[in-house]
Amino acid sequence: MNTHKAVDPASERGTVLVTGGTGLVGSHSIARLIDEGYRTRVTVRESGQEAQVRAALRRAGVDPADRLEFAVADLGADGGWAQAMDGAGHVLHHASPFPTTPPKTEDDVIRPARDGALRVLSAARKAGVPRVVMTSSFAAVGYTVKPGNRYSEEDWTDPDTEGLPAYHKSKVLAERAAWDHVHEHGDIELTVVNPTGIFGPPLGDRPSGSVGLVAGMLTGRMPVVPVMYFGVVDVRDVVDLHLRAMLHPKAAGERFIAVGGPSVSLFGIAQVLREHFPAAAGVLPREELTIEQVREAAKTEPALRDAAALGGRVPVISNDKARSVLGWEPRDIVETIVATADGLIRSGLTLPEAG
Repeated sequence: MNTHKAVDPASERGTVLVTGGTGLVGSHSIARLIDEGYRTRVTVRESGQEAQVRAALRRAGVDPADRLEFAVADLGADGGWAQAMDGAGHVLHHASPFPTTPPKTEDDVIRPARDGALRVLSAARKAGVPRVVMTSSFAAVGYTVKPGNRYSEEDWTDPDTEGLPAYHKSKVLAERAAWDHVHEHGDIELTVVNPTGIFGPPLGDRPSGSVGLVAGMLTGRMPVVPVMYFGVVDVRDVVDLHLRAMLHPKAAGERFIAVGGPSVSLFGIAQVLREHFPAAAGVLPREELTIEQVREAAKTEPALRDAAALGGRVPVISNDKARSVLGWEPRDIVETIVATADGLIRSGLTLPEAG
């Protein structure tokens, strides 16, 4: 595990603005920044969300002292962004809509993701921020089938790929729009991080989609799982990569995939949990649906559309660029899955009694 600090507050000036601070990546980013001495400003859609951020910091064991402040700004509106950027030296743009249920139309997800990214970039440019680090997704990289199923930062998901979920399409179009904006204006740098499935210890009350999968397995809500292989990365390593990208001169104008190792299946995650949490062995998934079964079920079950889109293939995802350019060293994925479960248990999840 890499314990080297990616940032040196003493050598940097200005506040770090973090969007999406109530999410998994955002909350860990704020905790890491404050722990390293950065003054951090967090955008929230409404002032009531400040309590969520402070609660997450308490769970992380981090005392913000006088280094935390808030700004009210919404991805869907122009108001508030100029004030949020005032005095900012760095911007970590994590915020993006993630629907818990399928949207009525694709635009319900695409528009706020794309327009929100452009609002952040435009406001940062006007405020003189030198670089924005934006969280995209592997969904923008590797959801179009290619020979060999090998993916690097050179690859892009085709937004017209048949069966592509609206969220995945939103990540492609938002990232494309961000790059187009920077290329058009040329007076701000952009770096993009493309994480695969983000796991790790939660700091909030509501688990993310990935962390929720582990919770579902441990509590017996997923007796069977679809065949589905994907990359896994620890949220703490995602944050580390963002901070490296924030400062490293060679990060400007680049994309970096965040993945901890070889792709793993949902059933493989269940096997890791079975080994490390034997009390839950009786409720963990014991069966894996075939891709034919997944495709049929996805016709009526929206939650399976992602698995159907992957088609049972095993993507080979490279993290060579992040390692070689930025010196990034991610955790082993087994460590990440175990840390996810441990974090859920500390947050109050109860394992079934051993029978």
